[in-house]
Amino acid sequence: MHRPGFLDSAAFALALLVLPPLSLSQSLPSQDARVQAKFIHDRIAGVPPSALVLDQMSSLIQNADALGAAQLAMQDPSFYNVTLKNWVTPWTNEEADIFAPLNDYTATVIGMVRDDLDFRAVLSADILYSASGHAGAPAYSTSNNAHYEALENSGLDLSTVLVQSTQSSLTGLAPDATAGVMTTRAAAKSFFKDGTNRAMLRFTLMNHLCTDLEPLRDTSLPPDRIRQDLSRSPGGDSRIFSNSCAACHNGMDPLAQAFAYYEYDYNVDADPQGENGQLRYNSEGQIDAQTGTRVTAKHRINENNFPFGFIINDDKWDNYWREGINQNLGWSQQLSGSGFGAKSMGEELANSRKFAACQVTKVFENVCLRQVQDSDDRLALTRMTDNFIASGYKIKNVFADTAVYCSSSLSAPGE
Repeated sequence: MHRPGFLDSAAFALALLVLPPLSLSQSLPSQDARVQAKFIHDRIAGVPPSALVLDQMSSLIQNADALGAAQLAMQDPSFYNVTLKNWVTPWTNEEADIFAPLNDYTATVIGMVRDDLDFRAVLSADILYSASGHAGAPAYSTSNNAHYEALENSGLDLSTVLVQSTQSSLTGLAPDATAGVMTTRAAAKSFFKDGTNRAMLRFTLMNHLCTDLEPLRDTSLPPDRIRQDLSRSPGGDSRIFSNSCAACHNGMDPLAQAFAYYEYDYNVDADPQGENGQLRYNSEGQIDAQTGTRVTAKHRINENNFPFGFIINDDKWDNYWREGINQNLGWSQQLSGSGFGAKSMGEELANSRKFAACQVTKVFENVCLRQVQDSDDRLALTRMTDNFIASGYKIKNVFADTAVYCSSSLSAPGE
């Protein structure tokens, strides 16, 4: 079965098998350089290079600049319209559906990659990419996804039509209420809709730190910030709470409090899927009728499950995972580990070593079409993570680094 990015020719596949391992600074004979060039282009752009681009990439590889060849492959529009779109889209919905339509979350990540921005800003910046004003596409809307679906359906080149703007100018959110992709409409629809807003933290951890809550379980942390909605004796057994529930919630709840003022508003009866809903944020002076504070009502649901549990009165967050076994996520010593609101909490997550390593791992799996397998792969990931940080968190560098590694590690069986 054909899969994009795989090489079709039997002769070409045989050439790959006999291609010797290549260091990043090693030059290659002409034919081997063309083999590696096509492999890199196929994996980065998902389509074969033109004859001209193949010649240019081959020349760069022959001159010991395989990374430059990989950067050249990223100029193909398919890198943005296909590779990046498919890479990002599963992060935007709970089902991890790669076929979901283009949206403001996906477009913003694509734009940030194109513009070589510091990728840590993806969880904190007042930033949004759209193509508003482009003929044939409706204007950006806070209550539907029509703008982005029109862009995708028209087949426009996302590498040229996307324009950087701010959420505060397009959505009306106060600048200090913006938090990168977490406060895009698409993220709000998926992770602020219903529930208790804990989903936003959980899926941010999964998509940007490559971990779910279960691996972060730590029974040694204090349970003082766990909310009222969590029973302390589920099924009548308090041991379940102490040994299972608390081990996740003792770290999750203090961080998720950063989302205390957010809600996704939609008409439950007329629009049960929330297709026409929009993000709401309670700014200073906006009081929720049910809580009597800026805190949205969802943060006080099921309060009788344990009336003595923690009551959220503001959006102050604290990172309890800086203590205990989860210190190994590599939290930044330049940050305090506490603050107010989603923006500063996003900075806390994005400045961890775990965040950087996660981006590299996701790119590796996307480009190499496999998971990390052995000590060589693990050493390569460590090196690429260090390079990613040193580059100022430029994701295009990671794609280039990974493509070169995957292509150069192919060798004949038994070597």
